[in-house]
Amino acid sequence: MKKVPSKYQPKGFRILHEDRDVIVGNKAAGLLSVGALWEKENTVHNLLNEYIRKGNSRSRACVYVVHRLDQATTGALIFAKTEEIQAYLKDNWKSTVKTYFAIVHGKLAKKTDTIESYLSEDEDYHVHSSQDATSGKLAQTQYEVIHETSEFSLLKINLLTGKKNQIRVHMAELGHPIVGDAKYGKPNTKFKNMALHSAALEFTHPFNKKRIRVKASVPAHFHDLMAFDYNSVIEDLT
Repeated sequence: MKKVPSKYQPKGFRILHEDRDVIVGNKAAGLLSVGALWEKENTVHNLLNEYIRKGNSRSRACVYVVHRLDQATTGALIFAKTEEIQAYLKDNWKSTVKTYFAIVHGKLAKKTDTIESYLSEDEDYHVHSSQDATSGKLAQTQYEVIHETSEFSLLKINLLTGKKNQIRVHMAELGHPIVGDAKYGKPNTKFKNMALHSAALEFTHPFNKKRIRVKASVPAHFHDLMAFDYNSVIEDLT
C-alpha cells in the first residue's frame, strides 16, 4: 500500500489506502463526493483528479466514481483508477461490506433489527419510504445499538443495500432521526453537523482478489455528542 505524506493529502479527504487500482479515503463533512449543479470544483472527485495528475495540467489521468456519500456524511469512500476497475467494483458491490456509525435521537425499543422498505425520490429530491413494492426500490438497513445516553443512541449499521439517503430515511421513519439531519429529522436542529459516518469498507480487491478492509476514524463532532471509545469498536470490526 502506498503511503501519502500529510502535505500531499487532498484537503478534506485523508487517503487511507492507495494502490495501483484504488484510492480509499476518509471524507470530511461538507465536501461533495462528486460535482453538483451548485458546486463543480470542491468535490472529492475533483480533488483526487488533481492529486493523481501531480500538478501536470496536460495530464488526462482521472479517478472513477464507485459510490457516493451525502455531503454531510463523513467517512470511508472508494474511487477506482480505471474504468475497468470501476466496473469490477460496481459489479461486485453486493459483496462489499459497508459499516456505518450513526448517532440518533432517543432510545430504540429494539436494540437490533433490520429495516426494510421501498424508497423513491420525488421531484424535490426528497426520498420517501413505503411498504408498497411497486412504489420504489428495495432498501435494507441492519442496525445494532452499541451505546446509549439519556438523549442519544449510537448505532452500528450494516448497509445491506445502498440507496440514496437510505439510512437517514429509515431512522427518521423509526422516529429516531440522525442527530443533525435537518432534511429528514428536526428541521430547526441546533446541531451543525450530521452524525452519520462510513466507518469501514470491506471489498474484494480487483487485482489480487483478496479481501481488503479500510477503516475510517470518526470526526470530532461524534466525540462532542457522545463520550465513547469509537476507535476500539472500529478496530474490532470484522
